[in-house]
Amino acid sequence: MAGLSGRMSTVIKAKVSKVLDRAEDPGETLDYSYQKQLESLQKVKQGIAEVVTAKKRLQMQSEKLEQSVVKLDTQARQALAQGNEELAREALERKNVAQTELQSFDSQIAELEGQQQKLTDSEAKLRAKIEAFRTKKETIKAQYSAAEAQVRISEAATGVGEEMADVGLAMQRAVDKTEDMKARAAAVEELEAAGTFDDLTTLGDGNDDIDRQLAELSSTSAVDDDMARMKAELGAGEPTPELEAGEEPAK
Repeated sequence: MAGLSGRMSTVIKAKVSKVLDRAEDPGETLDYSYQKQLESLQKVKQGIAEVVTAKKRLQMQSEKLEQSVVKLDTQARQALAQGNEELAREALERKNVAQTELQSFDSQIAELEGQQQKLTDSEAKLRAKIEAFRTKKETIKAQYSAAEAQVRISEAATGVGEEMADVGLAMQRAVDKTEDMKARAAAVEELEAAGTFDDLTTLGDGNDDIDRQLAELSSTSAVDDDMARMKAELGAGEPTPELEAGEEPAK
C-alpha cells in the first residue's frame, strides 16, 4: 500500500510539474527572481542603516562621557586646591566610572564599525551579483522572445500551429465535399446519357410491362376473332367485293 501511495504521489507531482512548466513564463520567473534579490539587497541596506544609527548613538554618548570625564577631573582639581579632599575624591570616583563606561562604549563602537564594514562589503558583493543577474536576465528574456517569435513564424509558415491545423482540416473537408459533388454530377450525367431517367419517368404512367403485354394480347385476340369471322363468311359463299386499284380493304 505504501508503494502504491508513493507511486501515486510521484505521478501527481509529475503531472503538476508538467502543467506548471507549460504555464511558466521564463520572463516573468526571471523578473520575479530579480525582484526578490532587490528585496534582499534592500534588507541589507536597512541593516547597514540600523548599525550606523546605533554606532552614531553610542558615539554621541561617548562624546558626552568624554566631556563628563574632563569636567569631573577639573572639579576634582578645584576641590583639592581648596583643601576639600572629600569632594575631590567623589569627583574622581565619578570620573573613574565615566571612564569605565567610555571604554565600554569604545568597544561597542568598534564592534559596530566591524559589523558595518562586513555589511557594506556584503552589500557591494550582492549588488554586483544582482547587476550581473539583471544583465543576464535581460539577455535570456531577449533570446526567449526571439525564439518564441521564430517558433510562431515557423508554425505559421509550415502550418504546424493549432490554427493552421484547423484551417488545413477545413480545407480538406472542403476538398472532400467538392470531389463527392463532382462524382455525383458525373454519375447523373452518365445516367442521363444512358436514358435511365427516361425509363424512370415512364414508370409512373401505368403502362408498365404487364399492361403492355395485356394490351398486346387483347389486340391479338380481336384480330383472331375478325379473321375467324371472315373465314366463316367466305366459306358460306358470300361474294367478296373486288377492290379497285389503289383501294385499301375496308376497316
